[in-house]
Amino acid sequence: MNKNKLIGSIYLAISACIWGGMFVVVKSVVKEIPPIQLVWLRYLIGSIALLIIALVAKIKWHWDRKNLLLIFMVGLIGDTISIVAQESGTMFSSAQLGSVITTTTPAFMIIFSWPLLKIKPTKNKWISLIFAILGVVSIIGLRFSGKNLLLGVIFLFIAGLTWALMSVLIELIDEKYSIIQVTFLATLVAIVCLTPIIFIQRNTLVNISWGSLHIWLSLLYLGIVSTAIAFFLWNKGLVLFHSPTSGLFFLFQPIVGTLLGWLFLNESIKSGFFIGLGLISVSIIVSIRNE
Repeated sequence: MNKNKLIGSIYLAISACIWGGMFVVVKSVVKEIPPIQLVWLRYLIGSIALLIIALVAKIKWHWDRKNLLLIFMVGLIGDTISIVAQESGTMFSSAQLGSVITTTTPAFMIIFSWPLLKIKPTKNKWISLIFAILGVVSIIGLRFSGKNLLLGVIFLFIAGLTWALMSVLIELIDEKYSIIQVTFLATLVAIVCLTPIIFIQRNTLVNISWGSLHIWLSLLYLGIVSTAIAFFLWNKGLVLFHSPTSGLFFLFQPIVGTLLGWLFLNESIKSGFFIGLGLISVSIIVSIRNE
């Protein structure tokens, strides 16, 4: 594996671990801030952080119709639809079930990469994916309880599908575009798309307990760490790793999400977690060794 793929794999793994913690934060705050308002606020904070990074780094900005259209699609499909669906699904389920999206994203990335990136999936990629899915199923299990569970699963499935498509579209953007610019503009697209809803439901923002330290710490984590930093690392990692199997690094989410769900939300950990951890490790090793 060359240097770019190694660095890319590190970026992808770190971002996935950050998002694993995000499920727990979302679960703890989504009862106080509805999903759409929560996404809008995290993007508002994240865009400010990204703009500051862009100004400090003095990146070179580029503008052309084709790439801006791709960035718009990334912002609409990934940053808007996928994230809203993800946080809605987490609200209706649990932090562990929120990790179900990791079972669909790698598979859909392999499928979307075939027509869009002209990368035909190999036998080893499918074997790796099967190990990954079995690993996540072992960690999360197949039995869940709770009101509106089916609705939560539907939202999470949509989140996985759209995030996979977004992850493939990013690789079509010209390399001259800084990942900071791509991430910042995509975040702005999400803010613009969600603002009309926020305006209509503006009373919801007024009713938030703005004096709560928990809410502010949650928003800062979601905005700066989970959005600005993690989105940048994921997008950069996709470009460097340049393979449809990069989605397998998403599977660090259920590991971190399950551990933190157990630690902070009293969600149980069963023996299947350790079996699943081993299967996911095998899937990533198989994937990397065949790159």
